[in-house]
Amino acid sequence: MKKISDFVPEHIRALSAYVPGKPVRQAERESGVRCIKMASNENPFGPSPLAVAAIQRAATSTNFYPDNDANDLRIVLAEHHDVKPEQILVTDGSTAFIDIVARTLLAPGLNAVTSKRSFIIYPIVTRSAGGKLIEVETRDDGFDLEAIAAAVTSETRIIYVANPNNPTGTMFFADALDDFVAAIPEHVMLVLDEAYSDYAEFHARRTGQIYSRSIGYVREGRANVIVLRTFSKAHGLAGLRVGYGLGDPAMLRYFAQVRTAFSVSGVAEAAAIAALKDEAHIRLSIERNAQGVAYLTPRLKEMGLRVVPTTANFLYIETAEDPVQLCRRIQDEGCIVRSLVPWHIPNAIRVTVGTEEQNRILIDALAKVLRPVTTR
Repeated sequence: MKKISDFVPEHIRALSAYVPGKPVRQAERESGVRCIKMASNENPFGPSPLAVAAIQRAATSTNFYPDNDANDLRIVLAEHHDVKPEQILVTDGSTAFIDIVARTLLAPGLNAVTSKRSFIIYPIVTRSAGGKLIEVETRDDGFDLEAIAAAVTSETRIIYVANPNNPTGTMFFADALDDFVAAIPEHVMLVLDEAYSDYAEFHARRTGQIYSRSIGYVREGRANVIVLRTFSKAHGLAGLRVGYGLGDPAMLRYFAQVRTAFSVSGVAEAAAIAALKDEAHIRLSIERNAQGVAYLTPRLKEMGLRVVPTTANFLYIETAEDPVQLCRRIQDEGCIVRSLVPWHIPNAIRVTVGTEEQNRILIDALAKVLRPVTTR
């Protein structure tokens, strides 16, 4: 007689589980030392004090269900981006939105296209929906937009583009994106994953470039472009799970039908509204991140490591050592970083840019554990 587990579909059986950054308490139990976490691209400077105060006020109403559509936040976001509220859908993080798009548009026999060495969630959500993922080779450690456009078939329904890219930290600018959008056929939904947009905009301004005109596509009414943003990075609200997408209202209504009811808590909504208004805190977080990048990059290179120039709040680092073992040795020195082996990258780790003290701890830990053979 068959068991219920025998009826789990093959495409679900074949899935690889998402591997998150290791929790601090787990790492401390394993290593026996106090640890800091530099593994999950979180904001080490914390949330805005305004957001914390909003959380405290909203906590007294947690006996009530939240507004299912987070309408107060949608109104604030619409004003912030100069779009209409119906062009915004709020979800429990942008990762949840990616899953919603996949479950809405994919099925067995259909495919999605993205780049190799990109966000680990893309293959998981694609295959869980029964679709096939086509991964194009990278160019200069980032997206080869021309090759991705050329990989589209009549069975393609989604293109995932992370800008900046996670885990390599690379980005492309607005003109390249304009050309790419013009090349995408109408039967394909372009998911512009801009989780690190605040850092990218800062980088673009410093280099005299335009980061993205993605919101302009939404204002123009393009039906096959969805722009994803999150409060998990520069706003420091990763633990509350708030993200959103901007796009065509008709498509957003379909996505809303797939979204889990009451997925964004009232506490999270209140915090996001307050965090968005605290521009000074966001700016300070971004500027301190840039200082951290400037401190870490040359010191890592001096250790013989290949460091890809970043436009986000993390660094992609290649090493001649086994990255899993290297991460464990770094953890034993009190610092949690991320092996990229689950991304099928056999020679790299990813490190979140931390506070001044955390960055010094990382450099000291690496100086202790790196073997001389790592020089390249």
